[in-house]
Amino acid sequence: MNIRTAGPGDLPALSRLDRHIAPQELETSVRLGRVYAAEERGRLAGWLRWNLFWDNTPFMNLLFVLDGSRGRGLGRALAGHWEAEMRQAGYETVMTSTQSRECAQHFYERLGYEAVGGFLPPGEGYELMFVKNL
Repeated sequence: MNIRTAGPGDLPALSRLDRHIAPQELETSVRLGRVYAAEERGRLAGWLRWNLFWDNTPFMNLLFVLDGSRGRGLGRALAGHWEAEMRQAGYETVMTSTQSRECAQHFYERLGYEAVGGFLPPGEGYELMFVKNL
């Protein structure tokens, strides 16, 4: 497994696979170095996309591992890589969220994230907010 900062060459695949972000925003995130790509055998296996919450706290917007690569620690490796990069950049805290009905909440808890509240967006499920001190 290889984890690296995504580059312009990753945009075609990421644009096709990541339906949670507009293509222009994805391009901006890649340009800012806010997307990490994980590869297995030279092929994209997953990615992590982040931004800044309140303009000062790294927030993991999306962690996604493709079906054929799940269950082998890739998500944990991507999160660990991101956390190490954020620590090295001088951040002391990181955040993420997930809907309460998703199993991801248990994954984040195993990684040391603490649920600190949530909110109910109109027409959506309850969104749990998580924080981790680095």
